Amino acid sequence: MTVQFKPYLYFQTECREAMTHYQAVFGGELEVTTFGDFGMVGEGDPGRVLHASLTVSEGLVLQAGDVTAGSTARTGGSIQISGSDEAQLRGWFDALTRDGEVHMPLQQAAWGGLFGQGADRFGITWLVNVAPDGN
Repeated sequence: MTVQFKPYLYFQTECREAMTHYQAVFGGELEVTTFGDFGMVGEGDPGRVLHASLTVSEGLVLQAGDVTAGSTARTGGSIQISGSDEAQLRGWFDALTRDGEVHMPLQQAAWGGLFGQGADRFGITWLVNVAPDGN
């Protein structure tokens, strides 16, 4: 049996813009389904995203959607990315926090390796850990 964790982010109305941005950062294949695709006109703008999935070759699957009326889901969230490829992770950190906010620059961590934290322009917090063992 195969099991995967797939982070799921919620947005008010900017899911398509955010997921397109993440595709530009990470690459991969983006699939987007709108409320209108399923005839769900009671949710306001039929172009709002019901479900989006970004599959990246590095094994990341990131999913998201715009919140629905009456939903208890909260917008936002945090995602940690860990690995050993400093150049790639530094590039992702810089791209994700551009036009956002750096809470902690990517720098030497007490546990070894590098660690940084920041929020992107959509309010999602990204924690990036660069470690020789990839954890």
